[in-house]
Amino acid sequence: MGFVVVALAVGVVLAACVRACHGMTDSQDTSVLRALMDQWHNAPPTWGQSDDPCGDSPWEGVTCDNNKVISIKLSTMGIKGILAADIGQLSDLQSLDLSFNKDLSGVLTPNIGNLKQLTTLLVPDLILAGCSFHGTIPDELGSLPKLSYMALNSNQFSGKIPASLGNLSSLYWFDIADNQMSGPLPISTSGGMGLDKLLKTKHFHFNKNQLSGPIPDALFSPEMTLIHLLLDGNKFTGSIPDSLGLVSTLEVVRLDRNSLSGPVPSNLKNLTKVNELNLANNQLTGTLPDLTGMDALNYVDLSNNTFDPSPCPAWFWRLPQLSALIIQAGRLYGTVSPRLFSDAQLNQLILDGNALNGTLDMGRSISSELSLVSLKDNEFSSFIVTSSYNGTLALAGNPVCEQARLPNTAAYCNLTQRAAAAPYSTSLDPLFDSDSYMEVQVKLFPSGGSAYFNRSEVMRIGFDLSNQTFKPPKEFGPYYFIASPYPFPESRSPSKSKGVIIGIAVGCGVLLVALAAAAVYAVVQRRRAQKAKAELGGPFASWARSEERGGAPRLKGARWFSYEELKRSTNNFAEVNELGYGGYGKVYRGMLPTGQSIAIKRAQQGSMQGGHEFKTEIELLSRVHHKNLVGLVGFCFEQGEQMLVYEFMPGGTLRDSLSGKSGLHLDWKKRLRVALGAARGLAYLHELADPPIIHRDVKSSNILMDEHLTAKVADFGLSKLVSDSERGHVSTQVKGTLGYLDPEYYMSQQLTEKSDVYSFGVVMLELIVAKQPIEKGKYVVREAKRLFDASDAEFCGLRGMVDARIMNTNHLAAFGKFVQLALRCVDEVATARPSMSEVVKEIEVMLQGEGLSSSSTSASTSATEFDVTKGAPRHPYNDPLPKKDKDVSTDSFDYSGGYSFQSKVEPK
Repeated sequence: MGFVVVALAVGVVLAACVRACHGMTDSQDTSVLRALMDQWHNAPPTWGQSDDPCGDSPWEGVTCDNNKVISIKLSTMGIKGILAADIGQLSDLQSLDLSFNKDLSGVLTPNIGNLKQLTTLLVPDLILAGCSFHGTIPDELGSLPKLSYMALNSNQFSGKIPASLGNLSSLYWFDIADNQMSGPLPISTSGGMGLDKLLKTKHFHFNKNQLSGPIPDALFSPEMTLIHLLLDGNKFTGSIPDSLGLVSTLEVVRLDRNSLSGPVPSNLKNLTKVNELNLANNQLTGTLPDLTGMDALNYVDLSNNTFDPSPCPAWFWRLPQLSALIIQAGRLYGTVSPRLFSDAQLNQLILDGNALNGTLDMGRSISSELSLVSLKDNEFSSFIVTSSYNGTLALAGNPVCEQARLPNTAAYCNLTQRAAAAPYSTSLDPLFDSDSYMEVQVKLFPSGGSAYFNRSEVMRIGFDLSNQTFKPPKEFGPYYFIASPYPFPESRSPSKSKGVIIGIAVGCGVLLVALAAAAVYAVVQRRRAQKAKAELGGPFASWARSEERGGAPRLKGARWFSYEELKRSTNNFAEVNELGYGGYGKVYRGMLPTGQSIAIKRAQQGSMQGGHEFKTEIELLSRVHHKNLVGLVGFCFEQGEQMLVYEFMPGGTLRDSLSGKSGLHLDWKKRLRVALGAARGLAYLHELADPPIIHRDVKSSNILMDEHLTAKVADFGLSKLVSDSERGHVSTQVKGTLGYLDPEYYMSQQLTEKSDVYSFGVVMLELIVAKQPIEKGKYVVREAKRLFDASDAEFCGLRGMVDARIMNTNHLAAFGKFVQLALRCVDEVATARPSMSEVVKEIEVMLQGEGLSSSSTSASTSATEFDVTKGAPRHPYNDPLPKKDKDVSTDSFDYSGGYSFQSKVEPK
């Protein structure tokens, strides 16, 4: 008996010790979190549900160490409100991520300067419409000695850049792009601070503001380690400082769209690591800069300056990596050497608006990479193409185009037009917006007329335009149809004429008939509503439309759609709107009256679920929200139909991109970011979804991309849900795909998170080889393991398997580490495979090791935690012109590529 008492006492003491060790979250930190929550209209649902933010029921996005809050990560949570000043009391906070919250507004509190442990400040995100902070950037930010990432871009900040930010000696990423900042760049004075003190900073992203004055010569020094200097889209004046040529680490220099004048410094050619140089749209003078020796250059734009007239210099064809050369209105004259067209790397040559003359001879060995030659508005009198050239040649505005007798001029001088059923002529006034995208406004209806157009038909025209199959000329990038409100005429009459009086009399008669019809309609609608309510009985009874409220039920972002709504959105499920077909049924593209594009998965009879099962699945999917998961918009369950409505992904599937079917080119850097985005989506399903979800069919056709190439995992539902009692997870019935399926499944008949890891490893190998896992009897996993050679530092023995489209990349960033990680993921023993969160961390380290942002999951950017959805502000760094293979990427800077509206979504 005594022994039992002692044992119980020991147990109580041990429990007390455990409780004391783990304890509750610091009371002050808890109070701060509650103060934040009080200022937010829609805080995360888990906030406030328990008394301990880091206890057994943790608050979403909050991480603690030794009972102190060290991290708050609430990206893409739809938070509305302001950031409370109490945030400054979180003394141990190291990371604050509030990105992707558009309705988070107000002034950024100076108390944020009290967060001395802060190392990462991501307020807000660059792409997804950012937040809405305004006012000045607090001087107190300069008192955060450990801060390494500061991304305040895409807000409404104004005023001058605080000189105190020069104190941030550990700063790596400095991004204030796309704001309303003004004034000069602060430079240190005697006893003061300035941006010239940021010797360890790699990124100066100051573009798309209203910064003015000269670029200070004292800003740059040989001790700086800058790789990105983005000052484009401002109001800088004066000359380019000679000191810029001293920063030998630079890789991207963008000074375009300013008012810079004077000659280009001759020592600029010392920047031998620069791969992007854009000085366009300034007032630069003197001779065209000599870029000889800048062998890393792959993109050059010197357009629209006032350089001295000059012939085409020899460096045009002596830069080994040059893929895009753009000099419009550059005062070039004389002939163009055929050697320029044989450059092995050159993809686009745009020399419009110059005085180039004589005979255009493209030579006998035109590079297969060359896709666009635009020489419009020059003085060529004839041209010779002796070699096969399948790209685009644009010669409009040259004398040769006026010689109608020449047989081949039409193809190069005119853009063919298809005859319209009802021709309508109007003037087009193209203009370039603030992002350098060309806008063309087309009025479909003459203004000022008396005709009245049916609103629904106008909307239908917009729908048809958005679903058209027009393919623009190759020299154009991706396009959007953006509907603008039509100014429908309002009826106004200063006096009641006789005709008006007659009209009123007739109208009264019509009104009586209309009232009678309305009564009949109301009866019919009431019966329909009763029928719909009956259909929504059983498991959906609590979701039925409320007769009192009249609204559709909502489930954390997903809403109920009527069958008629989806029928209208797809034009009666027209075949032209069919995106794909699979085991679940057909997938259609639809458009809501708001203009939002959607993808509708319509279950076929064999895929129908019971009402309770369908309801359970909808409840599950509506709780899953992450920027790397395809979002559920809503559902339909009536008239014998089961439909799930998802966000539309115009970038199509990863499979289509790798195969070339979509026409979208993914270079190696973009593939790395696609891998990171997909890995983050799967890690969320495994570890943060409630309940956790095992995908069970990870493959390249289930990884979709939006218009900015942000990877999103799809189809993690659409099957009967099966409870995994051992882990408390929710899995689904087995429906894996040959080539991706975990080999342990054949023995255990069970799928786990490690099964998803195996499938993801296959996708990683697919990113390398761009082929399906099994082709011509060869399995990519087996071949990769057989050929793997750790002593081969460059290709790990896989040279013969690597996709030819990335073989010519100057440097395959972290290729060896990527291969080794992929092979660990496809280990035959599940316990030897990493978790998806470990995969995410390792890919992040790979990107960071190459000087790239590990926070980006958008393949079109290199920004901080950056992706974007339809309608969001464009990437501040995007260039409007497609680069090599439709886009160019550098070792640490990528651009968005084109996409096709014809991409097929492969459903189940």
